[in-house]
Amino acid sequence: MLLRALIVLLLCMNLGVAIWWAAHHEPAMPVAPATDPGVASLTLLSETEQQPRAEAEELSVDPQAPGPGSVCLSLGPFSTPADLRKAMNALMPQVESIQYREVPGVSLRGYRVYLPAAGSRAEALEAARSLATHGVSDTYVVTAGDQQNTVSLGIFRELENATQRREQVAALGYNPTVEARTEPVQQWWIDLAAPADFVWQSVLPGTALKAVSAPCTEAAPTP
Repeated sequence: MLLRALIVLLLCMNLGVAIWWAAHHEPAMPVAPATDPGVASLTLLSETEQQPRAEAEELSVDPQAPGPGSVCLSLGPFSTPADLRKAMNALMPQVESIQYREVPGVSLRGYRVYLPAAGSRAEALEAARSLATHGVSDTYVVTAGDQQNTVSLGIFRELENATQRREQVAALGYNPTVEARTEPVQQWWIDLAAPADFVWQSVLPGTALKAVSAPCTEAAPTP
């Protein structure tokens, strides 16, 4: 009898567990916010590239062609990209078309005064010693390169000082030379078309730029 009661009890317990599992539902887990309050969400790189691309497309609109009465000029040179961009921003609202170009140029670094190359190093040394006897001691003989066997009489920033040095040595019976010292640099020019009454000096006052007349052609927009 006892065994039969236990079997019935076990069957009732199993049936109760089965009914509980059938009717039970797990509570929904709360979804955490993507970011903390006040913190911007992450953006994919492909999404961030869309805005600059749209801006570039806007800048690529064809400019207005120069009118029949337009004047076309090349302004420059600009020695730095910052100076170029500043001028471009000032000129753009005032002109019909505008673009820039980069060209090689030279920068003046000063002036060199020297005696032309002697026939030999011994002759150049003798010339330097002769100058020393006349009180011109700050000289040296160049022993290599394309100035070999010349006697350097000094390097000067201002042309006036270089000329005075040449005249001083020339008064002693020598024939010194003044030579400009330059180095290659990059420069920029702005090509623009504007109405006939356009005065670029009023847009870029106080600059040492040159303005050169240029043929009027349709300019491409500046990137």
